[in-house]
Amino acid sequence: MSQLSETGTATRRRILGAAHVARAQAAETPFDAPFQALITDAAWGHVWSRGTISDRERSMMTIALLAGLGNDGELALHLRAIPNTGASRDDVMEALLHVAIYAGVPRANHAIKLAKEIFAEADATAEGGAE
Repeated sequence: MSQLSETGTATRRRILGAAHVARAQAAETPFDAPFQALITDAAWGHVWSRGTISDRERSMMTIALLAGLGNDGELALHLRAIPNTGASRDDVMEALLHVAIYAGVPRANHAIKLAKEIFAEADATAEGGAE
């Protein structure tokens, strides 16, 4: 494994969680291995690991871009990751307000619905774990 891959894997674990990365690695096949290497190196090793802006800021940009493009699966993944990035639910709303203005109200409306579902699941899990 190259230094870039090691850095990317560590950053991916920090942001998305070790369990997610373990599941992704366990599901990897020879067919998708080149893609997994690409996203680990490029997205996580190059972009997310740059250190030029905070994880919180990068998270908010990522959420806005994914919502604006309608990439719901990846959006859900990054919404679930906000506790690891330092972004708050208020930060998410600010990003989605920008989506409404710059990418369209329907995209923002759908992303807000998705965020509400994910946050409700997180709250239910937190409440269940506290009992």
